[in-house]
Amino acid sequence: MSTCHDFLLDMKEPTKDKLVTAAAQLLDQGGIEAVTLRGVAERVGVSHNAPYKHFEDRSALLAAVAERDFVALRIAFEQALDRRDGAGVALRAALGAFIDYGLQHPARYRLLFSDPSLPSGGALKEKAFASFTAFLRIVEVCQREGSLPAGDPVPLAGLIYATVHGAIDLEIGGRANNEKGLVNVTDTLDLLLRLLAA
Repeated sequence: MSTCHDFLLDMKEPTKDKLVTAAAQLLDQGGIEAVTLRGVAERVGVSHNAPYKHFEDRSALLAAVAERDFVALRIAFEQALDRRDGAGVALRAALGAFIDYGLQHPARYRLLFSDPSLPSGGALKEKAFASFTAFLRIVEVCQREGSLPAGDPVPLAGLIYATVHGAIDLEIGGRANNEKGLVNVTDTLDLLLRLLAA
């Protein structure tokens, strides 16, 4: 998805942002083990000590990657709703962006949703919650238009989000299969939305 693309290194980009970009690229190429402060510094072309001017440690750098990607997801959800093609279309577009992100960037996806080493509060928590809140707004509009069932929108949004998240995790982990009724995340999403609309 365009809002969750790899941010290309730019000469005008501040060093801190370049370090975050490099860490994201290393994550995509080699997984969490590939990300080191030394490796990021080498990729950006700065001294090995330069990352420590911006990040206390590797965990702080990875948290910055996660923060930036949560912002990108929030923007993708907001843009889906702003297209004004109808709430149902917005919901599918938002979930499509979520799915694309997970399938195209599995290591980053796991960082955002499965890495216990990241801090659980602060800026990361705020950005993660802002992303979910943007998704929640779409669910609320769908409820008003009648394409999703009425009721408290928060648990409904959580159910949809968690179901799609689980399906993404199964697919990127190679554990989705016919025997489980989970051929791929797109089919799972289609079934979920049909059931909710029934």
